[in-house]
Amino acid sequence: MTELWITLVIVGLLTLGIRLSFILLLDKWKPPEIFQRGLKFVPLAVLSALVFPDVLIINKQFAIPPDLPRLAGAVTACIVAWRSKNIFLTIAVGMIVFYLLRFLMP
Repeated sequence: MTELWITLVIVGLLTLGIRLSFILLLDKWKPPEIFQRGLKFVPLAVLSALVFPDVLIINKQFAIPPDLPRLAGAVTACIVAWRSKNIFLTIAVGMIVFYLLRFLMP
């Protein structure tokens, strides 16, 4: 049990160190322009990595066409995000479409 706590403390300190280093470094060091441009794509990449497996993988298999309510909600959310650039509207519309189709389909 103590090894678990030691591991958790070490991992927590490493995580804190990594995050704190970026905060402290950005005051003294300006990253190159190409690095700054690349950072703009990080949120999109992380969101895609979180959402796409849930939409496109069912029972540990890539499914096309996947579950229709999931796909319809995801596609609708993508269109709303593209047109409105509003994250709250995107989430709300995607969830409404998903739950409506889930409720209406047998």
